[in-house]
Amino acid sequence: MKRRTFLRNLGFQAAALTFGAGLAIGAEKKKPNFVFFITDDISPHDLGFYGNQHVKTPNLDRAAKQSLVFDNAYLTISSCSPSRCSIITGRYPHNTGAPELHTPLPKQQHTFMQEFHNAGYYTALAGKNHMGRKESLGFDLVVDSRPSGSEKWMDVLKGRPKDKPFFMWFASHDAHRAWQINDKAPKYEREDVNIPPMMYDGPAARGNLAGYYHEVSRTDHYAGKVLEELKRQGELENTYFIYTADNGRPFIRCKNYMYDSGIKTPLLIKGPGVKQGRTDSLVSSVDYAATFLELAGLKKPETVQGVSFARTLSNHQHQSRDVAFAERNWHVYKLHERMVRTGDWLYIWNAYPGEYNVCGESASYGFDDVKEFWKAAEEGKLTVNQMKVTKKEQPEEQLFNVREDPHQFCDRSKDPACKEIMNKMRSLLDRWKKQTGDSVPKNPTPDRGTLHHNGKMGKRGDFPGAANNATEINHPGPIKL
Repeated sequence: MKRRTFLRNLGFQAAALTFGAGLAIGAEKKKPNFVFFITDDISPHDLGFYGNQHVKTPNLDRAAKQSLVFDNAYLTISSCSPSRCSIITGRYPHNTGAPELHTPLPKQQHTFMQEFHNAGYYTALAGKNHMGRKESLGFDLVVDSRPSGSEKWMDVLKGRPKDKPFFMWFASHDAHRAWQINDKAPKYEREDVNIPPMMYDGPAARGNLAGYYHEVSRTDHYAGKVLEELKRQGELENTYFIYTADNGRPFIRCKNYMYDSGIKTPLLIKGPGVKQGRTDSLVSSVDYAATFLELAGLKKPETVQGVSFARTLSNHQHQSRDVAFAERNWHVYKLHERMVRTGDWLYIWNAYPGEYNVCGESASYGFDDVKEFWKAAEEGKLTVNQMKVTKKEQPEEQLFNVREDPHQFCDRSKDPACKEIMNKMRSLLDRWKKQTGDSVPKNPTPDRGTLHHNGKMGKRGDFPGAANNATEINHPGPIKL
């Protein structure tokens, strides 16, 4: 080869290498964005893409066709603020130091949002906070609005720094009582609703479900607006859009309970590399932090107890965990329950079996549908399964096959054929409690009022896990069997 030809080829190769390096640097700088849309008090089966034909969610239904929809996503607790604190830390509620309703996250707790912030992401919380001060959470911006909490989202998206990747924690107040109807979603009539089988079919229940449906549809309205704005900005294809909830629907035997109607959450994820479809893979909200960090190419802190299910986004058969755990702590009333889900089985252990097992949405006469329910109980109008909520004596243990019994009405804990699975569930729960430092408070927070009437908040008692310094424990408990 002539010297001139050699030098020319060498120059072409050098140019190609320089161009490739430039692309690599550019690709490295192009971090994915995140929009985490967390709704308030919505169960999966109140959405169109989970099969509800009564609630209108056209934007989410369209998005679902380009997303992965999770059919076995579980929360760590079915209670507003402790659920959010668990998500943002990637820790179980008793490990966060904020395990009860309306307790702020201690400032020494580490959040995954701080990791994003430190990595150069622009971080914003718009809507419902319910976790603590923005300085300790890792947000550059915190704003709120009413009635839905979503009204300022477009302004936040448009006003963000354009030279940074972003993580938007968009938290709606929808669909939380009391209902506030406006022109952003359809107005439903009482005859439009479908009564879940754990609820009494009365005019008050139907009226409240109609208001709830409106707010569920309003989350769909703002989901459409967010996706539209991301597309307008040219960021849609590089953004992970996540739609989920903090707990189940705010009705009897749903919100704050360990049954699927309370502890199961909708989860839709759309974004780079996500393969469209549905998955039965078991995931937990304690895993969100680890998953988001991996998708962003960031290291998971040792404080995060969850595991990443990022692989499941492209391989729907991938199982990041075999077992999920959840807890139920003080929520207006003194409560302490623990849940284990694995395979087709769901197990619940109750530390206070001799007492009412209720929350405000199941007992407070401040809600007209609740008063209607208890009056129907007095008049003998409830079904056998509906009546179980009203009993003071509650079982210490319950076991359900969720595939055969989707509403968890048939307790199999005393079934001789289930002896082996009962022993397995007890063993898993014992390991989880020991490894994560869980404990039953010796001096629990007392009820805020009587069974049917709320009173003033008294002095808080001991938190679960406090006796074992659970806030200092990072062990994840059992994950794989």
